[in-house]
Amino acid sequence: MAAQSLLSESLLGWSIFTFILLVILAFCWVYIRKFQSRQESEVVSTITAICALAIALITSALLPVDIFLVSFMKYPNGTYKEWAANNETRGQIEDTVLYGYYTLYSIILFCVFLWIPFVYFYYEEKDDDNMNKCSQVNNALKYTIGFAIVCVVLLLIGAFVPLEAPPGQNSTQWEKVQYLFEELGSSHGLPALSFSISSLTLIGMLAVITYTAYGMSVLPLNLIKGTRSVVYERLENTEDIDDVEHQIEKLKSKCTDGRPLSSRDRQNLQELEGKLQVLRRRGRHLEIAERNCCTKVGSALRPVKILLGIFFILVALLFTVALFISNLDKALHSAGISSGFIIFGTNLTNPLNELLLALQPVFPLDYILITVITMYFVVTSMAGIRNMGIWFFWIRLYKIRPKRTRPQALLFLCMILLLIVLHTSYMIYSLAPQYVMYGSQKYLVQSQMPTAGLTSGNATSGTTRICDADAPEDQCTVTRSYLFLHKFWFFSTIYYFGNWAFIGAFLIGLVVSCCRGKKSVIEGEVEADDSDLSDDEYVH
Repeated sequence: MAAQSLLSESLLGWSIFTFILLVILAFCWVYIRKFQSRQESEVVSTITAICALAIALITSALLPVDIFLVSFMKYPNGTYKEWAANNETRGQIEDTVLYGYYTLYSIILFCVFLWIPFVYFYYEEKDDDNMNKCSQVNNALKYTIGFAIVCVVLLLIGAFVPLEAPPGQNSTQWEKVQYLFEELGSSHGLPALSFSISSLTLIGMLAVITYTAYGMSVLPLNLIKGTRSVVYERLENTEDIDDVEHQIEKLKSKCTDGRPLSSRDRQNLQELEGKLQVLRRRGRHLEIAERNCCTKVGSALRPVKILLGIFFILVALLFTVALFISNLDKALHSAGISSGFIIFGTNLTNPLNELLLALQPVFPLDYILITVITMYFVVTSMAGIRNMGIWFFWIRLYKIRPKRTRPQALLFLCMILLLIVLHTSYMIYSLAPQYVMYGSQKYLVQSQMPTAGLTSGNATSGTTRICDADAPEDQCTVTRSYLFLHKFWFFSTIYYFGNWAFIGAFLIGLVVSCCRGKKSVIEGEVEADDSDLSDDEYVH
């Protein structure tokens, strides 16, 4: 009976995980195909982008399964179920999740440090028409070796950084070396992998602060404000064209008698001709947008967009408030910087933490909620990236446009989204630390109660408590994801301050988005400083 219960509950968790896996693969395929350039589409870059994004989302989908398994080991009264009474059985179940994390995180390291860099540099070299296939592969491999060296260095640092106090000064050099190897062997490579993933998560934190925080403000407000009227924009654009043409004719009239234009006039003429070219391209795009049925459907669905925008801004504000409460809780009740601001419970009421704990007993609901949170991160991150573009400091590298994104830009996009989704695991922990650590586990506390009556004495009574740091080790099982998130305290400290930076960036983005007017119906399609291919070849 216990074996059947174990099998049925394990199958339930993994069946829903499989369903989510299929949904993730379908979403990634549609997502990448939507932004892929029609003229420069490449099979290898498309497959690489879809797989990279899918691996990141699948890793996030494993978190609820981990929490579900530790929670379903116990009854609501705090006692272990029959199939989980054996400590060995519980270890086997958690090891299954641990191996899943090992596999997915190893694939992420392979994608970030080997596969994506190789494919990116391969297509960078492809732009050179004089280079053959072998030269492209060789040059791509040269650049990829640098990324591989960084990966090896991170793995070695993570493997040999001791997590416990080293031997004393009186120990021999051999004992110290032996201690390091014992540390490596006893952990089976967990610190090495955790250090590497934490380093990537640190980069993901910067991407979240830059793109996601801005996207969380700009996406809802754009939905609420809507776009400008395409008819009014065409009329305004026509007037601008007439005005620029008049200025050009005025400048050219200065040289009708054969006199050359001054250098200043030539520069102004060149600028006006470039501006006229952009305006004419803009007019063609506006003409297509006016005839496009999607524009008409979008106008009809205007009330739905407003409601969706209000919902998104409420979710963003809830998320920000919950993150602020969590960080305030850590500031007041943690041991400080030296402990990574880690707390093992919630001392202040956190709305998301309470909601997840309430939904967790009905397994699909909390799974759906975390999946929605992850998807919300991806959508708002994409909104931030699309509005800002991909930048390297002050240099814009690429723009992300539907059906106009180059293969290299797609790889950059998926790399950023992969790192962002990696950081969402810590963000979810920040919002609901108790949920991520223990799920809905409870444990029994035995206490002696004096009895009154004919027979005086003490009676044993048990009360249930929610699992926290004070619980006995054999009564509460910690999720495997928590071990990956908090193997190194200094990363947790950086993430803590990153959360404050995220809140600040969101508030600044919210103010900036509120001050801006309505965006154009062809926002981002035509710009003077366009670094991608000309849009003219896409206009039919």
